[in-house]
Amino acid sequence: MVDLGRPRRGSPARYRQIACILTRHGLGFLVDRLGLPRPDRPDRGTPSQESRHLPPTLAARVRLALEDLGATFIKLGQILSTRGDLIPPELAAELGRLQDAVPPEPLEVVEEVIAEELGRPASAVFASLEAEPLGSASIGQVHAATLLTGEQVVVKVQRPRVAEQVEEDLAILSQLARVAQRRTSWGRVHHLPAVVDEFAATLRAELDYVREARNAERIARNFSGVPDLRVPAIYWAYTTQRVLTMERIDGIRIADRAAMQAAGIDLRAVAVRTLHMSLKMVLEDGFYHADPHPGNFLVGPDGSVGLLDFGMIGVLDRPTRENLLYLLLALVEGDADRLVDRMLALGIVGTTFQIEQMKHDIRHLILPGAGLPEEEPDVHRFLDGLLTMAYRRQLIVPSSLLLVCKTIMMHQALARRCDPECSLAEVLGSYARRLAVESYLPHRQIGRVLTALSDLGDLALTLPRHIHRLLLETEQGHLTVNIRIREIEHVLEVLNRLVNRLVLAIVAAGLTVATALLLQAYRFRGVEWIAGALLMAGFVAAVGLALWVILMVVRRRHH
Repeated sequence: MVDLGRPRRGSPARYRQIACILTRHGLGFLVDRLGLPRPDRPDRGTPSQESRHLPPTLAARVRLALEDLGATFIKLGQILSTRGDLIPPELAAELGRLQDAVPPEPLEVVEEVIAEELGRPASAVFASLEAEPLGSASIGQVHAATLLTGEQVVVKVQRPRVAEQVEEDLAILSQLARVAQRRTSWGRVHHLPAVVDEFAATLRAELDYVREARNAERIARNFSGVPDLRVPAIYWAYTTQRVLTMERIDGIRIADRAAMQAAGIDLRAVAVRTLHMSLKMVLEDGFYHADPHPGNFLVGPDGSVGLLDFGMIGVLDRPTRENLLYLLLALVEGDADRLVDRMLALGIVGTTFQIEQMKHDIRHLILPGAGLPEEEPDVHRFLDGLLTMAYRRQLIVPSSLLLVCKTIMMHQALARRCDPECSLAEVLGSYARRLAVESYLPHRQIGRVLTALSDLGDLALTLPRHIHRLLLETEQGHLTVNIRIREIEHVLEVLNRLVNRLVLAIVAAGLTVATALLLQAYRFRGVEWIAGALLMAGFVAAVGLALWVILMVVRRRHH
């Protein structure tokens, strides 16, 4: 068992609990792979008893284990469901079904958190606070309430001690990521510690309700001229890092198609409105709602769309938005060559991936008929196929691009719930073409030209100094070139292990030969016992070393 170097926040009890839950769900091989402490017995039943009730697929067992492990691991699974470059498609699809619903905390506990955060009792803020929450998740729960001034609000309250548990779990995940990177090629290729660090930053942001409130206000400002989108107003006087008070928005859940039809709502208009909202956030604002599941959308009687829950937000800079715009436009037009060019510009690379093979794959992703112009491209099929291709080809895809792809796919699924005939390709085509034309308008180009001139001016001022320093270091013989070969550390580590095993094997063989020679040399009357002792000692040493070499080989193959 390796020493994980556990941080103080990663308690041994939590490590054992993780190992027990993994074993209970038929994932004991992960316990060994990650060097977790083997549980003496599962925390519920025996392995043989539990195996009768396990789901047949590995992906389903992983999902259930993550749900049992709590808030941090549920969020990890939800993030991984967007990372088609890291995990197989079937696992990504299964993790998309993760249920973040747990029994709610009692109202008394909720009121204690409110009093602690606001510095006064809940009764001094709210005229009423519903005991039954509107929703309950692993991090917090939402209650309907009425302010003393009469406004109808909802209050989002974080569970007690959830932040401490999340920090402990993040510390453990960081350690396990380093172990996985050392022990598996998958971990090394994808640099798992960096993936965990990025996930940790995302989760910590979700724990901060002040940040969520600011996210909501920024999206409200971005849509200030769009009356068809409603964003709840924030009541800052009653908002802290663990308590969020916002306007209550009423409406029909976007997944309830029958209720919207009964209310006389134009489903086609709602579907198109949802897609326009998504495209505006992604392609124009660069600040988008990254958790567009049906529970976060309410449709008003007039067909307006209300947006909820701003904890998970994606951000795209201007160059990324422009490249993504032209990538989607090339997709709609069925141009595989331009698609590949934009993919490379977005930072999608592969160590052994050939450009022509990529174009071949892209043509089959765009259309089932390998790019027939009379067929309409399926945007969802392309994006889903792109994630699958990234995993199969071991492409390096920026995580921000993966998240936005998943978000667009989820928005298309929402639109299809309202109107199965709604075409994202049609909406996207007209929207992207309009943006492409607008990008060449004079006022847009003036800004870009001024920025480029400013950068060029800075370069002109600093370039002579850099050239002078380079020439001076070259003349003085101080110029050094640092070259780093990828994976060279891993190669050296493997060679070091092989050499160590070879040395041990040679020593074991030498002891065996020396024992035989000593036996022959001391075979005379009166000292037979010396020969016997030497023979036994050499034999034991040789067998011990041989077993040690075999054990290391077996353990290496196992891991």
